[in-house]
Amino acid sequence: MNNFHRNLNRMAFFTAFVLCIIILFYRTFFEISIANIYLNGVIIGTTLFGIILCFIKVFQLLPEHRWLNAYTRGARGAKMPPRILRAVAVMLRTRPGKLTGDGLRGMLDTILVRMEDDRESVRYVTNTLVFLGLLGTFWGLILTVGGFAELIGNLNFNDESVLETMQAGLTRPLGGMATAFTSSLLGLGGSLIVGFLALQLQLAQGAIFHKLEEFLATRTNVTYNDNGALNKIESTLDKIGNTVRNIDRHVAPEQVI
Repeated sequence: MNNFHRNLNRMAFFTAFVLCIIILFYRTFFEISIANIYLNGVIIGTTLFGIILCFIKVFQLLPEHRWLNAYTRGARGAKMPPRILRAVAVMLRTRPGKLTGDGLRGMLDTILVRMEDDRESVRYVTNTLVFLGLLGTFWGLILTVGGFAELIGNLNFNDESVLETMQAGLTRPLGGMATAFTSSLLGLGGSLIVGFLALQLQLAQGAIFHKLEEFLATRTNVTYNDNGALNKIESTLDKIGNTVRNIDRHVAPEQVI
């Protein structure tokens, strides 16, 4: 459980650190958020969802840790794990004896696949944040280019108030640039936050995997089937010898003639 608590503490401290940064610079954060309230609001909401999802995934590992600790201590009647280690627990319950090398590899592969599947949702959230940041960037660039094109097309340089008209028309292009930069900043920042929490989730799962791997390794019989390999080699050599003798029989008379 030490590894689990260590990873959970890192997640809590990192989240608290990010929250403190937002509180200290809340005015700047508020100005960035309202640059495009709809898109930036979606990015902030997705980031919060990813943070909550990572904590939920880590807390879901608690029953897995408890079962593994109980099983390695010799308690065979412990409550079955709910998700990742359930298939392995069923196999160990029905086959309590020694394992083979193939059986060990099969169990470890099953656990790795389940862990990868469990992290897919968090990985999708991280990729979504990057996508939203890029979407805001291109959206802002489109608004900027379109605003400048509209501004230049409507300018009348013979008018004395052309400078006032230009100043008033710069609102849309500058707003597009604000959308591009703020959405990129929030998207990349959100993906960084969720990515760090996802890393801690992966480390917590890895602690379970390595502990179970070490425990199962002590219960595995490793056998080497050298006799089978030697028999195959001897059979191949016999076939080669027979082939050479047959060639000699057919070639020898022709040489005599």
